[in-house]
Amino acid sequence: MYPGAVAKRVPDKPAFIMAASGETVTYRQLDERSNQAAQLFWSLGLRPGDHIAFCMENHPRFFELCWAAQRSGLYFTAISSRLTSGEAEYIVNDSEARVFVTSAAKADLARELVGRCPGVEARYMTDEVIEGYTSWEEAVASQPTEPLEAELEGAQMLYSSGTTGRPKGVKHPLSKASAGSPPPLMMLITAAYGGNEDSIYLSPAPLYHAAPLAYNMAFQRVGATCIIMESFDPVEALRLIEAHGVTHSQWVPTMFVRMLKLPESSRIGYDLSSLQVAIHAAAPCPVPVKEAMIDWWGNVIHEYYAGTEGNGFVMINSEEWLEHRGSVGRSPNAVIHILDDEGLELSPGEIGTIYFESDVKFEYHNAPEKTANATSQQGWTTLGDVGYVDEEGWLYLTDRKAHMIISGGVNIYPQEAENRLITHPKVQDVAVIGVPNDDFGEEVKAVVQPMDMMDAGPELAEELMDFCRQELAAIKCPRSIDFEEELPRHPTGKLYKRLLKDRYWEGHPSRIV
Repeated sequence: MYPGAVAKRVPDKPAFIMAASGETVTYRQLDERSNQAAQLFWSLGLRPGDHIAFCMENHPRFFELCWAAQRSGLYFTAISSRLTSGEAEYIVNDSEARVFVTSAAKADLARELVGRCPGVEARYMTDEVIEGYTSWEEAVASQPTEPLEAELEGAQMLYSSGTTGRPKGVKHPLSKASAGSPPPLMMLITAAYGGNEDSIYLSPAPLYHAAPLAYNMAFQRVGATCIIMESFDPVEALRLIEAHGVTHSQWVPTMFVRMLKLPESSRIGYDLSSLQVAIHAAAPCPVPVKEAMIDWWGNVIHEYYAGTEGNGFVMINSEEWLEHRGSVGRSPNAVIHILDDEGLELSPGEIGTIYFESDVKFEYHNAPEKTANATSQQGWTTLGDVGYVDEEGWLYLTDRKAHMIISGGVNIYPQEAENRLITHPKVQDVAVIGVPNDDFGEEVKAVVQPMDMMDAGPELAEELMDFCRQELAAIKCPRSIDFEEELPRHPTGKLYKRLLKDRYWEGHPSRIV
């Protein structure tokens, strides 16, 4: 259950292949490079429980960083390569990372971080080096390839946005188990999805997301080969399935939509018969899209609902879904409770907040109030989603976390854009909401109450969108802006976003598209 063990059996087997470049890293190379990186971290004084952080695209060095931390008992934080320098700075500092690693492709961001992360003791860059950074390749090359004397399991600590506009780190206690001890995800990979050393796993998503990161590492634990797409392209994804005989894969619904919209000649031109399991998660899948995918790929489609918090897991296969269309499944490892706003449990069919009763413990790093807010009086925990269970225990989602927007599988919290836009001198009030988008499920829209309604129009809309993009990643910024003379606020100041959203979601049976 570890790349090092696989390297002893089949050292020259590819651990992963970069799809576009073709660069192949064998299990021997992954084992030796991650050992060298672990030795480097140890030489810098890092010990179990300490943190590292890195920000890079889907890069051949990505997994050696992950495994170096994982086998050293460290926490590792993979930062989205799409964030601005200010956003990345906050995560590096909040995570208390002592080492930061990035790539030459992120040189502009890296340059701005120099001097702004006082807790970072060492900064490294792959491929090339700019002032303030040391060559990652040279640093690890000087280290021995043998493993540390005592190897302990580490853990990822990834950040998800919070309703206050600041991301929060999801932290699980370290197991203190010896490196190679199988994590709970291994049971899912092997028992439920049939993953083994003969599997070929296609990963089309950014590796800094929780699911692609965890699943790639899980498949590497069993000795499979992972195919890593540097970026998603629908035709290329289909080609890779045929070319590599892909057996397992993981997607978000937006990818399904893009593949389904290809010309029929492109869709039927590839042999996809090797596929045994195609998992989708991260965002709800529209029922017609999932029906079309099952018609096309067969009953290999599996869905799950979970979060980085890991407090509960809900799953459903194709056959089950066809009998319970729209459900996200039942939980094999937790008891699902639906609670009302007073914390009282609701009956089947009644809509409320979804809570999980499980043995999993987590906290939001440096945010005890957020941890408390996610915990019921009974000790159950929630991701904040809303839904119901039927009489048989199948879970259905009916709405998102309080105001969260999911666009193409990416979680977006509108508070960040609202906090930026409200500082513009021409804005009196603003609400950022998710509205329907055929390709991405939802897209970001701002509804603005201008200081002077005479300013309302396309020019001000463009000005405000540009203003937002100066500080925030483009995906968090509105793609369109509407203007209102007054936003619906209660005298206490509470904004009734639901009244705004209802205008755009009229005709949709739920806020899940």
